[in-house]
Amino acid sequence: MRIAQVAPLFESVPPRLYGGTERVVAYLTEELVRQGHQVTLFASEDSITSAELVPCAPRALRLDPDVRDPLPHHMIMLDKVRERADEFDILHFHVDYLHFPLFRSERGRTLTTLHGRQDLPDHMPFYRRFSDMPLVSISNAQRTPLPGANFVGTVYHGLPLGLHAPSLDRHGSYLAFLGRISPEKRPDRAIAIARAAGLPLKIAAKVDKADQTYFRTVIAPMLDGGDIEFIGEINDNAKDEFLGQAAGLLFPIDWPEPFGLVMIEAMACGTPVLAFPSGSVPEIIEDGLTGRIVSTIDEAVRAIPELLALDRHAIRARFEERFSAARMAADYVKIYHKMLRKQAAPERQISAMAAHSVNSIEASPAGARRDN
Repeated sequence: MRIAQVAPLFESVPPRLYGGTERVVAYLTEELVRQGHQVTLFASEDSITSAELVPCAPRALRLDPDVRDPLPHHMIMLDKVRERADEFDILHFHVDYLHFPLFRSERGRTLTTLHGRQDLPDHMPFYRRFSDMPLVSISNAQRTPLPGANFVGTVYHGLPLGLHAPSLDRHGSYLAFLGRISPEKRPDRAIAIARAAGLPLKIAAKVDKADQTYFRTVIAPMLDGGDIEFIGEINDNAKDEFLGQAAGLLFPIDWPEPFGLVMIEAMACGTPVLAFPSGSVPEIIEDGLTGRIVSTIDEAVRAIPELLALDRHAIRARFEERFSAARMAADYVKIYHKMLRKQAAPERQISAMAAHSVNSIEASPAGARRDN
C-alpha cells in the first residue's frame, strides 16, 4: 500500500526531546515500512526515517529562532502533499483539521488522527461543517465532545517493543514526573503527593513559552526545600534510566487527556503509574495491575504503598500485549483497507451498471441492426 504520513512541523520525526505527536508518527511510519508498505513522510528536514522523506521545513519549527508563525510553513507542506496526492492510496494526516478544506474532495482516502483535546468551543462549528471527514481518535474519551463527527476507529498509541529496556528486578526510591510543565498536567499535585508520602520526586519536563509564568510563579517556589529535583527536558535515551529506576510515575492530570504517551512509556519500563481519572486514563491504566487510579491527593498518598508493590513483570507484559507499535500499525492498516474497500464499492457499482447497459444495447433489435 502507498501511504503518505503527514506530520506537524513543530518537532522533527522523531523529536530530539519532548514531542508526543511527532514521536507517534515516527513509530507508526517505521512499523509500516517494516511491514512492507511504501511510505512517504512529510515532515521537517531534520527528521530521521526509513521512509521517503519530503522535507517541508529546514528543521523543527520549535528549534528555529527565525520562525514566528508556524502556519505558512504548514500550508507549504499541505501544498506539497496536494501536488503528490495521486501517488498515494491513503493520505494520513496528523495536523489536526488544517487540511480539511483542501482535501475534502479526497475524503474517501484521507484519514485524520486527532492528537489533541477536542472539547474547545471553537472546534464545534468546524467539525459540523466537515462532518464527512474520516477521523481516528486516540482514546474513546477523546470522542466525547464530538458526537456527530465521522470517527472510523479508535487506535491507541504504541511503542516499539525494544525502545525501552525494562527494570524489572530493581528500582530506585524516587517518584517521577515526566512531560510538560503546565497547569493541566498538575506538577503541583505531583510535588504535594511526593512530599506527603515522604518520597523524593524527580521532574523531567519542558517548559513552553506559554507556561513560563506558571512555572516561575507556581512551580519554582515549590522546588525549594525537600527532595524535589527539577531536571528539565530529557530525550528517549534518558527515559530508560529515569523511568526504569523510578518507583512509580505520577500522572495527576486535571484535563481531558487525549492519550498520555508517558503512561505507556512508564509501563514499557515496568514502572507503575499513579494517575487521576481524567480523559483517557481509565482506558490506559488497569487499576491494581499497571497502576492505581485515584481522585484526590489524600487518596493518592494512601495508594502509594499499593502502587510500589505492583508486579513490574506484569506491567511490562501488559504493555507488550496492548501498546506495541506493531499493534498500532496493524490497527491503522485495517482502517486503511476498510476505507479503500468503501471507496471502491461505488466504482464497482458504476462499472457493473455500465456493463449492464452495454449488454442491454447489444441484445436489443436496434443494437442488432447496428451490428449488421
